[in-house]
Amino acid sequence: VWENMELHGRLHHLRNPQRQQLINQWLEYVELDIRRNDLVKTLSGGMKRRLQIARALLHHPKILFLDEPTVGLDPQTRRRLWEIILDLNKQGMTMLLTTHYMEEVEYLCNAFGTGKPGRIGIMDSGKLITLGTLQQLRSTYGEGLVMKQAGDRWEYLFFPTLEEANAYLDRQADKTGMMVRPSNLEDIFVELTGRQLE
Repeated sequence: VWENMELHGRLHHLRNPQRQQLINQWLEYVELDIRRNDLVKTLSGGMKRRLQIARALLHHPKILFLDEPTVGLDPQTRRRLWEIILDLNKQGMTMLLTTHYMEEVEYLCNAFGTGKPGRIGIMDSGKLITLGTLQQLRSTYGEGLVMKQAGDRWEYLFFPTLEEANAYLDRQADKTGMMVRPSNLEDIFVELTGRQLE
């Protein structure tokens, strides 16, 4: 672990003793300081992910790119990485995060501590099809949703507000197989792309 960090510090032309201080700082930050003498191949998937973040932070980047940082992690490790991401954002770091976990996007973009919610870009077939905060996307595509069972699948009807979705349901003579709920990011994704995540 230490040698891995040392190599990356040298690749970024960090000089001693600053390099050693930064390695100590970031290993402690991602809670890997007690594993500093271990081989990387002996680390769990979550520990490897935390090491990747520590390496990326070593040279104080202006923008941190995180490509699916929580894929395959257990819930505890995933939440710890969320805490790290949020803490870095509170420190003023700009981040670009890719993920297929819509609930992760909703949580992180609403929890960013800078007072300004994170922006969400939805891509389909390599093209950006919409961009905005979660609230902007919900306002654009509908905050209220009526789910209507149609045989063995569900139809989704978007409404500007939850109240309008409830009013629509109230006007239906037969409410069997229908329910109202707030829309979420996954609903918007499916509406825009016409398919669920694979």
